[in-house]
Amino acid sequence: MQVKYKDDKMLHMILVEEIPMPNGLIVEIWDKSVSIAADTTKVALLIRIRVELRPSYFTKPDHHELVRKIMGPEIFFEYKKERAFVRDKEKDVVFQELLDNFKKTSLPYLSRPSFPSSFALSKYWDIQKNSYKYSSFLGDNSS
Repeated sequence: MQVKYKDDKMLHMILVEEIPMPNGLIVEIWDKSVSIAADTTKVALLIRIRVELRPSYFTKPDHHELVRKIMGPEIFFEYKKERAFVRDKEKDVVFQELLDNFKKTSLPYLSRPSFPSSFALSKYWDIQKNSYKYSSFLGDNSS
């Protein structure tokens, strides 16, 4: 179990499973469910995949350096699904449904050999198209 603090509130995250994928990445499956009333729960699934930024993912070295400067040496893919007001006796079933749906619909795409580079490039293009979000990092070198 991992505990994080945010806005002076304690959030519990339980690592449920790790799935090694053929492309070398590892899928982390977290349960972030919280009790919201006497007999109900907000069921929350969080999927995290750590992607190391490699120069080979980019066509130009300065593209790699730009993304690395703004986001650091690694980036994270995150997928979140929540269902509120679930009866406590149904929370495990609902969590499993959310997880099974993720595995069925998203895992094949995320396990492709091209996913790490495509995801890294998407961050580069986000920086290019939305430079205002990254202006504190960019200065005058936004290309």
